[in-house]
Amino acid sequence: MNNDLKHQLALARRQEWEQHWPLVASAFLGFGFYAILSNAIGLFVSPITETFGWSRTEVLAGLSISAITAIIFSPFIGALVDRFGARRIAIPGLLLNAVIIAAFGFSTGDPMHWMMLWVCQSLIVLLIKATVWTTAISNTFYAARSLALAITMSGATFTQAVAPPLAQWLIADFGWRDAFIYLGLGWGGIALLPAVFFLYDAKDRLRRSSAASSAINDTVPTVPERELSGLSLKQAFRDPSLIRIGIATLIVMVTGIGILVNQVPILVESGISREKAAYLTSLYGVAGIVGKLVTGWLMERFEPSRVGGITLAFSGFGFLLMLEQINSTALIALGLIIVGFAAGTKLQICAYLTGLYGGLKNYGKIFGVMSSMIAIGGGAGPALAALVYDLSGTYTAFIWASFVLALVAAFLILGLGPKPVEFATSTVPRK
Repeated sequence: MNNDLKHQLALARRQEWEQHWPLVASAFLGFGFYAILSNAIGLFVSPITETFGWSRTEVLAGLSISAITAIIFSPFIGALVDRFGARRIAIPGLLLNAVIIAAFGFSTGDPMHWMMLWVCQSLIVLLIKATVWTTAISNTFYAARSLALAITMSGATFTQAVAPPLAQWLIADFGWRDAFIYLGLGWGGIALLPAVFFLYDAKDRLRRSSAASSAINDTVPTVPERELSGLSLKQAFRDPSLIRIGIATLIVMVTGIGILVNQVPILVESGISREKAAYLTSLYGVAGIVGKLVTGWLMERFEPSRVGGITLAFSGFGFLLMLEQINSTALIALGLIIVGFAAGTKLQICAYLTGLYGGLKNYGKIFGVMSSMIAIGGGAGPALAALVYDLSGTYTAFIWASFVLALVAAFLILGLGPKPVEFATSTVPRK
């Protein structure tokens, strides 16, 4: 890359951030609110079982409902975003999700009522899932898209760190019923307000500029709009690059989430005490945020497929350091950091590469299908890890399989080759 092109890209990145940073902040908060219930519900298990006498399975059954709903309906949400724009989907979604989370605080003790609340929440939360925010970011940012996606995806990681202690404090001081209300309306209000003012993707801005071309509000970025180009959904299903991205994403979710959910027992199996294991797991989350930001920065400046492939291959060696045969707390902690670093990039790499190789014209539909695969992998990974442990009495086989699969995923991403340039400049989809 010559110096003139580097300078032009650096200038474009700076201009995009100057104009659109409020959109990224809004997406960060919105995606963080998407993850609030799944990360806080564990703190509600004990007080709810004490109140109603339910089993833990009954309290947490809604998580399975959410996973199944995401698998089935994610592509439909993507189609809605492509048609109506992120703003018209996300703002009602934020408001309704705030209300339905608060409604959990009014549970009657009837298990059927509890399950119906979960069914409603699992449908509503789809309106603020990753597809909505990544679509808004991807069709707004071009030169700085990778880092913008990384910061957006960090919203869920931020929630993973903040939601549990916040929920514990609210439950201890106000009771579990009020805790649901404060989490829903409080956090939801914080996410909703910037979305009202700043959440405008390309379709939203085009609609707004057409309605009032002579006077656009200062809060709306005024940049030349580009007609979006890209593959149709039918073409995407046949595209070798997108097939590679989809398979690699499925693999990464199965192995990464399988390790994440079982990381404490894996560490205990390696000879680390439960207290120290609980402390070490915090490294996973911190490394995940660092991984998102570092990889986002690198993918803007170097070949994205190489950055993504090397990151995924790196995670495989991190898995090996977590084997019980590794009798070193320092090496096990290093492995946890490596795995957390790579795992933090999984959604970001998928979202960024999907836009690069599939274009943005039907990004919502295409990434919606990817989201279904993400949900499948996220649900299957922990179950497979637990099954391996039940059959063998150890996680060793799952860790070795994760190592091999990480290399397969890395090979698939590295094989994408140089990023296509036609979707950034042309309005005609690839054939």
